[in-house]
Amino acid sequence: MLDEQPVTATPTGGVALDPGSTRGGAAGAVVNVVREYMIVVVVIVACIVLALSSDVFLTKENILNVLENAAPIGILACALTFVTIAGEFDLSAGAMLILCGVVAAKLEPSVGVAVCFLLGILASLAAGVINGLLVTYFRINSFVCTLASGLMIAGLGLVITGGFLVAVTDQNYGDLAFNALAGVKWSVWIFAAFALACAFVLSRTRFGRWVYAVGGNVEAARLSGINTRLVKIVAFAVSGTAAGIAGVIVASKSGQAQAGDGISMVLQAFAAVVVGGTSVTGGRGAIWRTIFGVLFLALISNGFNLLSLNQVYQQIVQGGIILAAVATDALSRRRTV
Repeated sequence: MLDEQPVTATPTGGVALDPGSTRGGAAGAVVNVVREYMIVVVVIVACIVLALSSDVFLTKENILNVLENAAPIGILACALTFVTIAGEFDLSAGAMLILCGVVAAKLEPSVGVAVCFLLGILASLAAGVINGLLVTYFRINSFVCTLASGLMIAGLGLVITGGFLVAVTDQNYGDLAFNALAGVKWSVWIFAAFALACAFVLSRTRFGRWVYAVGGNVEAARLSGINTRLVKIVAFAVSGTAAGIAGVIVASKSGQAQAGDGISMVLQAFAAVVVGGTSVTGGRGAIWRTIFGVLFLALISNGFNLLSLNQVYQQIVQGGIILAAVATDALSRRRTV
């Protein structure tokens, strides 16, 4: 039988060996430090490399363009951080994002821009709550549940649009995407506000501690009096809300909507979560790390464009980075449990 080792909670919701423990030792401490801050280092290195390789990279226009393009994925990634820390997956977030745009575009002629955006977000929120209910009360595996619900949501979008592109002619529809405050697009400000709100909830509130506890050990959390079902439902609701917010930004920018499963967007967001260091097994992670993950992947994409590199290799590079991040997480867990 394996010897039991004393553990202590970490600031990011994980567990670490007691300083006096012989398992893990110095090597385990090094792995934990690398896992905690390596994403910061690689983002800084990426910025230095791109700055030296391209005269355009450090221009205000390029930096704002990177942030603007990263905003919808970043909003989605922040919410998926909630779900992942709680020990679940949400593959339907991309489909909810697109459904929000479809609902908004269809309703805009009848209710106006502001109301159609709100109704689109509410539709996405409702889908997220339904996911949470299915996972918690019917005990359906979240990977399978959200994969299936994502397909159903995409199908609902096809029913609403009839398979056609829905265009919006009202010029005010694009204000959310193209208007700016202090020279920065509204989408970037929304991303920043949403990220700060998520970070505050996870790191400074009792509910945030519950999310970590549920993801770390759901049975222990339940026995300690935490309503684990409610925590997971709220996490899925946050995912639905974020998908709605990102959806109205994307719809406002394109001025049109078309049904789809949005799987590429949710995979990009989940990649940012994993690269940022949030554990795929739950219980560990932080919004700030997800933000750096979003920025790192955005810098890779921007670098390929600035340096005129073949876009085919971008997916190979991103896939390798994700594998390295997951391997680091697995290694750190073996040494800290």
